[in-house]
Amino acid sequence: MVHEISVRAATAADLAFVTQDGYVPAAIVARKIAEGEVFVAAAAGRPVGYARLEHLWSHVPYLALIWVLPDHRRQGAGAALLASIGAGLSAGGHGWLYSSSQADEPAPQAWHRRHGFEECGLIAGINGGVGELFFRKRLAAAQS
Repeated sequence: MVHEISVRAATAADLAFVTQDGYVPAAIVARKIAEGEVFVAAAAGRPVGYARLEHLWSHVPYLALIWVLPDHRRQGAGAALLASIGAGLSAGGHGWLYSSSQADEPAPQAWHRRHGFEECGLIAGINGGVGELFFRKRLAAAQS
């Protein structure tokens, strides 16, 4: 059954949920929660996904991760997170949101393209030599 998805800023009570991917230590995620850079998607009041933002050069928004529980994928949680984050960034005067995936990950690349991201660069020689493909998405209020 598909439920309506709501998105909110993560709180300290969400720490265990928003660290289950294991990519970033809990202490760093706790700091990011305090800075308003972690978001939770919920269906029927239950957390089903989350996203973490970074800021390149301290001011360029970068979507570091969107993660959705396996049994809730392809039901709108990722799209809801992206829309909510994009609206907030746009309201804050940002024109673009950046993201990336490993160069050998076709499924995440397809997700980015489906959600309006375009390729904008590649960093070779990282991720064990695989490389990182970068994407950008124009936000609603973008002027340049």
